[in-house]
Amino acid sequence: MAGWRRELLRTARRYPWPTNVLLYAALFSAGDALQQRLRGGPADWRQTRHVATVAVAFHANFNYVWLRLLERALPGRAPRAVLAKVLCDQAFGGPVYVSAFYFGMSILQEKDDIFLDLRQKFWNTYKSGLMYWPFVQLTNFSLVPVHWRTAYTGLCGFLWATFLCFSQQGGDGTLKSAFTFLCVKGTNEVERPPEK
Repeated sequence: MAGWRRELLRTARRYPWPTNVLLYAALFSAGDALQQRLRGGPADWRQTRHVATVAVAFHANFNYVWLRLLERALPGRAPRAVLAKVLCDQAFGGPVYVSAFYFGMSILQEKDDIFLDLRQKFWNTYKSGLMYWPFVQLTNFSLVPVHWRTAYTGLCGFLWATFLCFSQQGGDGTLKSAFTFLCVKGTNEVERPPEK
């Protein structure tokens, strides 16, 4: 078991970009698969491929370059530098991530109006992200080594991707809609009589 971990660490240090991008994309895609599982329907692997495509083609690469750029512009782990990085990430990176996701997914799903989801869900999703990502990035910028930051963001992005994919598939971009869905689903499962 320690052998694969040692090899992963060595590979990440030797090839940080592809290692981080692949880990990020795998975790982001797993978030979509979890969202589908929570909905209770059959697995839609085409949808998961679309999510993986957006993650590999844009999100993971942008994240890798963006986090490196922030580290160069605002180096160090001093509280002032960390807070400045979090503020920049939320003010500039957050809107780019959300926009790219809705826009990219609409293109891959061949929707007639590729900006519809973006117009309808952007602000709610962005505001929801402001309740989650500042805390993630605070930890990221203060504790995680630079060569692991994209992978760490991908790990935390697993939960975010689950929410984001839920919002894209039928939610309105608010945490309330996701929690309402989960509570109603949980209540229905409790009330359902056992199958014979």
